[in-house]
Amino acid sequence: MTTRTESVDTPAGEARITWHTARAAKLVLAVSHGAGGGIEARDLQALAAALPARGITVALVEQPWRVAGKKVAAAPKVLDEGWRALWPALAKPGLPVVAGGRSAGARVACRTAVELGAAGVLALAFPLHPPGRPEKSRAAELTGAGRPTLVVQGGRDPFGRPEEFPAGEHELVEIPYGDHGFAVPKKADLTQDEALGKITDAVGRWLLALPAGK
Repeated sequence: MTTRTESVDTPAGEARITWHTARAAKLVLAVSHGAGGGIEARDLQALAAALPARGITVALVEQPWRVAGKKVAAAPKVLDEGWRALWPALAKPGLPVVAGGRSAGARVACRTAVELGAAGVLALAFPLHPPGRPEKSRAAELTGAGRPTLVVQGGRDPFGRPEEFPAGEHELVEIPYGDHGFAVPKKADLTQDEALGKITDAVGRWLLALPAGK
């Protein structure tokens, strides 16, 4: 695996891609962060560490607001604008690109997947609704993604527990005890490393089972 960082100009400002490039890669998994953090999130880092050995290049995407050092995420329309502008750089290796993200980043991936021709969508900790507000559902974004979609959701995520998700064509993998950041309590009967291993194994298997990954 080789690692490099690339800056990309977008209408929303400078964005950044950190490439974790696999040898003989079959596809690119492009994943962005949520509204409350960056690419240092434990699930994103775990994917970047584990998947290149399986022939999957991981591109960790930092949205312009994050690169600029702002503490508040941009509006959804601006996030989508930045993601669209990044796409040519993500597609430049000439491989199929799976659009992904955690939380707000997952919403961006869902909203733009068809338009950009993504090979699939990975939704990590999809924020189905604001905590305590199930009536404010964002399910339509997920079910309308229009591409093969994998949701990876913590069992105790206040933004939507696995059992709250609607039926649809997406696949859903539950990470037992995980919260919105996939943190598990110390008293849980699996460790934090085991929880992250469940994420990387599920995502790796799903990606390589896609038509683009075979």
